[in-house]
Amino acid sequence: MIRVGIVGATGYAGGELVRILMGHKEVEIKWYGSRSYIDKEYAAVYQNMFQIVDDICKDDNLKEMAKLVDVIFTATPQGFLAGLLDEEILSQVKVIDLSADFRIKDVATYEKWYGIEHKAPQFIEEAVYGLCEINREKIKEARLIANPGCYPTCSFLSIYPLAKAGVIDMSTVIIDAKSGTSGAGRGAKVNNLYCEVNENIKAYGVASHRHTPEIEEQLGYASGEEVVLNFTPHLVPMNRGILITAYATLKKKADGTSYNKEEIRAFYEEAYKDERFVRFLPEGSCPETKWVEGSNYVDVNVVVDERTNRVIMMGAMDNLVKGAAGQAVQNMNIMCGLPEDTGLQLVPMFP
Repeated sequence: MIRVGIVGATGYAGGELVRILMGHKEVEIKWYGSRSYIDKEYAAVYQNMFQIVDDICKDDNLKEMAKLVDVIFTATPQGFLAGLLDEEILSQVKVIDLSADFRIKDVATYEKWYGIEHKAPQFIEEAVYGLCEINREKIKEARLIANPGCYPTCSFLSIYPLAKAGVIDMSTVIIDAKSGTSGAGRGAKVNNLYCEVNENIKAYGVASHRHTPEIEEQLGYASGEEVVLNFTPHLVPMNRGILITAYATLKKKADGTSYNKEEIRAFYEEAYKDERFVRFLPEGSCPETKWVEGSNYVDVNVVVDERTNRVIMMGAMDNLVKGAAGQAVQNMNIMCGLPEDTGLQLVPMFP
């Protein structure tokens, strides 16, 4: 059995980790960490776990936890793990961090966009960006995983096949993103109150959202060039789900002709033909959040607009599963030599 500790077990992503891992046949959760609910029964915080989880919440003592478990998940705010991580911990246990502390390779970029000092820059180079479909081989050997953000995961997987193929002008990429309210976390915030969110949709973080450099960095690796793009997220009145609609101008082929839809679709078919959790939809079918809810799937599709010589790339996923906890478990499976879908054979919920 893989012994697991979770820091931040009472947040939305942490709660989703518990839900998924309770159905994982190779895992035993040894530590439910929550600074806000120390000594409180976990099932009293999340009553869906009544008579399922009998443990109490403990503190967030990483050094003590590292002596008892094989893998630590940190579903915590930015800066938490970087402020505590050291070689002693990493020498004892594998760490999968759901925050942004080790996602961005340039310290100055991280500090600019997140507004905090990075306390453990010595581990940034070692950390593997845990996008399983792209970095699977690196993940196998890693001891520190930077679990990707929810918006970056869906954005990247929607655009990746064409970025890698070099058939779109990366300077023209625009990403329109929409997310349910759970993406903002479980903390009390006026902007997330029912009366603020219900019957409303709004843009936020316009030209300033902190996931922007993460998306740019990863698409830069895929395309082999520096990427600067527009990313605009929107808050929509639903619990879960992310929908990405991205746009870019198509390049011409070497002979001066344009790519047709069959050629563009072929790039997606090749990129995702062996991927368990990326579903490339049939022509004419647009991704919808309701068809991925509660699952680790990402549904993607692409449309070529011959009139404007632009391509529309679309993706939908559950922000708490593939966008957080599910991807973290997928990373754990790869790190521990298990079949990648162990514990993640979650059929999307509907309605």
